[in-house]
Amino acid sequence: MGETAANTAVTTEKAAKAEKPDKAKKAKKEQKPSFFKGLKTEYKKIVFADRETVTKQTIAVVLSSIFLGVVIMLLDMVIKFGLGFIF
Repeated sequence: MGETAANTAVTTEKAAKAEKPDKAKKAKKEQKPSFFKGLKTEYKKIVFADRETVTKQTIAVVLSSIFLGVVIMLLDMVIKFGLGFIF
């Protein structure tokens, strides 16, 4: 009777060890979604701005660019004028 119980315990341990990798492989396959499903999920999270917001931001960028261009032009003129006295 002792030998049968020992054999059963060994057999049970072997079966448990054999089942673990199979479960781990199945779990990995189930956890890893496909690329396109993940892409679709992330795409749904995007919040697009409305037309009014885009218009306001576009005007702000254009005005900022013009202002910065004028500042650079003025600095360039001042530097040229200052260098004119030296040379």
